[in-house]
Amino acid sequence: MTGGVAQRREAGTRPRSRRGRGLHAPPWAHGEPLIWIAGGALLLALAMILGLVALVVVQGVGTFWPRPIVELTSLDGTAYLGEVVDEETYRPDASVLEELEPEFVPKVRAYLEANAGITRRRLLRTENFEFTGSHFEWVPEFLVQRERQPEWAVVVERYNESRLYGYPRRLLVRGKVTARQPVDIWRQVQQHLPAVHARRSEARRLERHELGRLSRELEAQRLAVRQAELTHAADSSFVRQQQARWLATQQAVQAATAELRRQIDALDRRNAELVLELATTSGEPARVPLGEVVRAYAPNRLSWGQKVGLYLGRWYEFLTDDPRQVNSEGGVFPAIFGTLVMTVVMSAAVAPFGVAAALYLREYARAGWLVSCVRIAINNLAGVPSIVFGVFGLGFFCYFVGGQVDQWFFEARLPSPTFGTGGVLWASLTLALLTLPVVIVAAEEALAAVPNSMREGSYACGASKWQTLVRIVLPRAMPGIMTGMILAMSRGAGEVAPLMLVGAVKLAQDLPVDGVFPYLHLERSFMHLGFHIYDLGFQSQNSQAAKPLVFTTTLLLMTLILCLNLTAIWVRARLRRRFQAGHF
Repeated sequence: MTGGVAQRREAGTRPRSRRGRGLHAPPWAHGEPLIWIAGGALLLALAMILGLVALVVVQGVGTFWPRPIVELTSLDGTAYLGEVVDEETYRPDASVLEELEPEFVPKVRAYLEANAGITRRRLLRTENFEFTGSHFEWVPEFLVQRERQPEWAVVVERYNESRLYGYPRRLLVRGKVTARQPVDIWRQVQQHLPAVHARRSEARRLERHELGRLSRELEAQRLAVRQAELTHAADSSFVRQQQARWLATQQAVQAATAELRRQIDALDRRNAELVLELATTSGEPARVPLGEVVRAYAPNRLSWGQKVGLYLGRWYEFLTDDPRQVNSEGGVFPAIFGTLVMTVVMSAAVAPFGVAAALYLREYARAGWLVSCVRIAINNLAGVPSIVFGVFGLGFFCYFVGGQVDQWFFEARLPSPTFGTGGVLWASLTLALLTLPVVIVAAEEALAAVPNSMREGSYACGASKWQTLVRIVLPRAMPGIMTGMILAMSRGAGEVAPLMLVGAVKLAQDLPVDGVFPYLHLERSFMHLGFHIYDLGFQSQNSQAAKPLVFTTTLLLMTLILCLNLTAIWVRARLRRRFQAGHF
């Protein structure tokens, strides 16, 4: 071998190195194509994510910006008044000419021939449903005879009905006309609305809180009578005493309810005395009591500053008010609050169980077929469809566990269930099971990343295994555990399918947290932003009007999850700075 090398050196030749041979190897032998493929896949994934986020942001942010009102007059004199919400180019078929009056056919045919049979049409949000029977109208360009933006075209948003579009005709106070000119009408309307809103808010407060308090007092006394009948003889003095208290409570509640109803009716009557009358394009006047008006404005007369103020006011209403108009108008505050409470309770439930399971599997359990089966089951659990967890939560938590809780602690309320139906608690526990595999796997990896030298040093100082885990291992594994919690919160907060079975509802009047003892009511149903998006997109009676709110609510849900994740990331960063040795 040595002689061969010497002979080649004497002959003036050099041995070929393996690196030299590699220069003539095919390109994929160096890995460059795989690098380009991996980089391209990453770029494509980022482009799709950013595109989706950009679509949601652009569509969601512009929902509440006031659009100008357009009046379109067709060839036959029909007028359409509303906001342009969509526009598209299309090719009308031959049946369009057959539906027209004969006098308009030549003009329309000439228009279509000049544009190669292609035209434009706009979707107008015309509302005035009680007069027209529709909320939107498609208006083709070839049918438009005149287009204008009237200065005094107004939008009236109402509490219990759809919007109204029209022109101010007159204002009536106690049946008497006080203004006929649009300028005078609008000035008086803006003067009256703050007082009208204050009276309506007071009436709703009395109706919702004061009457609700009286109803709870009566129900509590009825349950006391029922509980006494279950635990004592029917003719005992204790039962008779409770029944006497119930009768006294009934009389007091009836008197207080009558007084509250009188106050509410007086406030409503004062609001009903102010009526705004609008002229509509259908020819029928629309009379709107100011007590039913959320806001009224003339978009074509608004300055840029007034548009910004209206835009911010709508956002404030969206974030702080209750929904109305079958969730297609108003706010989503109950859904925001319900999502936040459910996510916090879910996190509080999944964290101890997930970390405890990871501790046992990593630190205590001996390797064997049983532990392997448990790990396989955990991995398989992560792939189970979420609706299966919903069915399990409904059957086990709601019907079995909740039914037993009602039998033990709320027997007086039966057959009406308390915990035996969907609520915040069962929804949180169901999603805790759904996200448990994520937390277990992340916690196991975090525990495995803690160097064994730290454990050995702790044992050498005389610490027990439990002390080592609590004081040495867990603090340094906490950043990794927090990573698992972030993933669990992100998935749990966006799930919808299980919640449809175990607690989320279309509309919940009472929040799960209030000022009534015990303050946190985990048995109550709740609203959820994800379920709200599903309801708007697929269950709304007015899907076109609800479509912009789908993007806005999606943007809000993404922002809420981002805030929760940023909070968890901040906590994780503080833990990492505290335990520098725990980096991994």
